[in-house]
Amino acid sequence: MKIAHVALATLLFAASPVLARPVAGIEVAETLSAEGKTLKLNGAGIRKKFVVKVYVGALYLEDASTDAAAIIKSDAVRVVKMTFLREVEKAKLINAFKEGFEKNSAAKAAALLPHLDKVAAAIGDAKNGTVMTVSYAPGKGTTIAMQGSGSVTIEGKDFADAIFLSWLGSKPADDGLKTELLAGK
Repeated sequence: MKIAHVALATLLFAASPVLARPVAGIEVAETLSAEGKTLKLNGAGIRKKFVVKVYVGALYLEDASTDAAAIIKSDAVRVVKMTFLREVEKAKLINAFKEGFEKNSAAKAAALLPHLDKVAAAIGDAKNGTVMTVSYAPGKGTTIAMQGSGSVTIEGKDFADAIFLSWLGSKPADDGLKTELLAGK
């Protein structure tokens, strides 16, 4: 009988989900709730600018994927959560989004860039530990929210695709982070 209890306990422990994984000292949750859905961590890594660690980025999807094009094409809920490891001025954040649009969505960039003014009005400077989320919901649009600041929602899928291509496109801000986000775990 004791063997059965030990076997059952071992089985239950092995089946228990891992609740978080550490990345650069940040506990990255394995799941996230958004728009009434439970999203799974697809991958997480560190955004670096040269050798400086800027933030821990985590991509959450309804279904795991290693295919950036399929993620962008999909009209499903998706979230990127950034936890900043250093201070970053709002102007630099907005400029990074602008650069991502121009590199990965050049044909649509001119039409999408004015939306960044709305984003700039809603967010502030990032401090060490600040969390910023970019979430897309079908029929609603893209919501960008920054802890300690505000949030804004931009309607339409085009804006979502352009902003997610900043991480997942052919010319991402950080190739290493793109690889980690697309781990499919």
